[in-house]
Amino acid sequence: MARLRQVLLGICLLGMMAWTWDALPYYATADSLSNQPSAAMAEDNLATATFAGGCFWCMEKPFDDLEGVVATTSGYTGGTVENPSYEQVSAGGTGHVEAVQITYDPTQVSYDALLSVFWQNVDPLDNRGQFCDKGSQYQAKIFVQTEQERQLAEASKQALASRFGRQPIATAIETAQPFYAAEDYHQDYYLKHPVRYNFYRTACGRDKRLTEVWGTSPH
Repeated sequence: MARLRQVLLGICLLGMMAWTWDALPYYATADSLSNQPSAAMAEDNLATATFAGGCFWCMEKPFDDLEGVVATTSGYTGGTVENPSYEQVSAGGTGHVEAVQITYDPTQVSYDALLSVFWQNVDPLDNRGQFCDKGSQYQAKIFVQTEQERQLAEASKQALASRFGRQPIATAIETAQPFYAAEDYHQDYYLKHPVRYNFYRTACGRDKRLTEVWGTSPH
């Protein structure tokens, strides 16, 4: 199952089955453009947060749907190799995890709200990866940039510990490291290839497991 995305990527990159998987090619829409930073928006007013929750395809949409989020970027962080490729990271030898970096307006959405979305979209009990994707490159992690973020992340993790009792919370909280944007074909995958994206989520058992953990799937 962990190789399912390589198969889908092969189809995507070769341009095969474009009209049978997805009825129409991807074009920029008002919704997708609304999640891109405006040139008129002062960068000083924005903040970033970085989370790893397994497949980065599946972590973009929940944050894009959150009011106050300006953009999401799939990428790699936490490793030792500069500018790693998808092939390097997916092989598990660089120390990176697949992650998503969120650019947001803190006057509209709080870091606490981002944490809530993060937890609801991961299996915090899995220390081997996430859903069908196993390996250190798919582990769920929170990367904090400030002491305040660390305190908020630790508090949210402690609250989960109380909820799940003796089941240990496997999600790590680490200091933010350099973030490298993934290749273009990974960005906005759920918008570009909605049928393939939904097939992957189902085949990987992501929504089924989220329902088991949280009682409902946010997807």
